[in-house]
Amino acid sequence: MENSCQDNRAISPLLSLREISKSFDGVEALQSVDLDLFSGEILGLVGDNGAGKSTLIKILSGVHAPDTGQLNIGGRQVDFKTYDVRRARRLGIETVFQDCSLGEKQPLWRNIFVGRPITNRLGFIRVREQKRAALEILHHHVGLKGAGINANARVRHLSGGERQGLTIGRAMYFDSRIIVLDEPTTALSLKEVDKVLSFVGQIVRQDKACIYISHNMSHLYRVAHRIVLMNRGRIVGEYLKNDLSLEELGVKLMMAHTISDGGR
Repeated sequence: MENSCQDNRAISPLLSLREISKSFDGVEALQSVDLDLFSGEILGLVGDNGAGKSTLIKILSGVHAPDTGQLNIGGRQVDFKTYDVRRARRLGIETVFQDCSLGEKQPLWRNIFVGRPITNRLGFIRVREQKRAALEILHHHVGLKGAGINANARVRHLSGGERQGLTIGRAMYFDSRIIVLDEPTTALSLKEVDKVLSFVGQIVRQDKACIYISHNMSHLYRVAHRIVLMNRGRIVGEYLKNDLSLEELGVKLMMAHTISDGGR
């Protein structure tokens, strides 16, 4: 793996993956992947279809278990035998998948707290508090303050960028330390892309960490502090954004594909 990251950090990583491998029906999806994530940074993860990005984040979010490897969160090793989506959330990992679904006809506050309601000691849902929290998330966590943006508004009235903002805000609310975003700008207009990238910036301003997955290098380059290239289940390059231009990043990725394909 080519590596130009010379940022010797004195702090320990918030998240550390070591020697992660995963196969499906004999096909290697991941091969000995090592990855660190530090508090207050956006780590960009880029690669074409089949690079292993989706498999990696599904392991991190508890959807899949690796065949081999180790995960440490906050300096503590995770037991993959008991690690699932619920456990990942309890450890502060929230994942916003590309195909995440929202209840189109449901109000915003219900979408935010679906499956994780605020209840009183008798188990009754505290609707008023959920609506108040929803407004706080919309206004302060992601900066959604447009006309018609209120706790009772329906999801179907939101634009694509506003929907992504809602899912990001929901992820930020539940004591998450690490937020994983899978292709958050897919099929959005340029104006909506700007809005979503602004939402992403709010994550690190709250001293959280983010793994940002994208095919679109220009979007990723705008927000990432560090960029990791994946190809065919391996990490093939890791760079600090300040060390290379967007054009140089494109060349690095193209070279990685050429080497992997044997020059064909």
